[in-house]
Amino acid sequence: MDGMIRADIEKVERSAAVLGTRPIRPRDAATLALLDRKGDEFLVLMGRRHAGHAFMPGKFVFPGGRTDPADSHIPVATALHPKDEAGLTAGLGRTNPARARAIALSAIRETYEEAGLLIGRKGALATSRRDWQGFVEHGVRPSLDALRFVARAITPPNRVRRFDTRFFGAWRSDVAVELPDGGPTNELEELVWLPLAKAREADVPDITRMVLEELERRLADDPLLLPGGSVPFYRSVRNRFVREIL
Repeated sequence: MDGMIRADIEKVERSAAVLGTRPIRPRDAATLALLDRKGDEFLVLMGRRHAGHAFMPGKFVFPGGRTDPADSHIPVATALHPKDEAGLTAGLGRTNPARARAIALSAIRETYEEAGLLIGRKGALATSRRDWQGFVEHGVRPSLDALRFVARAITPPNRVRRFDTRFFGAWRSDVAVELPDGGPTNELEELVWLPLAKAREADVPDITRMVLEELERRLADDPLLLPGGSVPFYRSVRNRFVREIL
């Protein structure tokens, strides 16, 4: 583990103050780092959370949120790439393929809700799920093979809110429809495309900065972001926040 990674982990540890006394089971969540390329530079989509939010107010984040298990029933144009599905179902906890599918679909849904970007392919979609009516109206079937599993992080214990978050990467070219006024929830008050280095310098949560650094390293070796790359996993082990590789 290099010095920068170790220092970042220690910073997260210091910020993980004990805010609760009752153990809280982390909830599944997903977030999406949508990437674009301009010449030799990689850009990432970030959004600023409203200052009035109780969780991470005013911070720049990737679109994302909690997973709804019902997302696993949404019809898709393409399934997860087998290598990325294998990464999602491996490691700590029992993540079966249906749960992995729901987690991946929630990243696509949240990107629509918060940023107005529908990732998938043009085609009729039929579902009664209210959260997916934007895809129905615009004729987009979500494409899971566009997603790359790039990181996982579990909030340290004894926090008021805990999430088991899977971070995905995808390309802007995988967006089938881009709504001009953003997403319907308006949870992000400012959406910007930033070079990865500048995104790290923005007011972002510590774990987001760490994932941005991981993305920079991976893209340096794998500029196409191919399936099956190594996935860093951040979690607490015996009261220490550690980085492992899935």
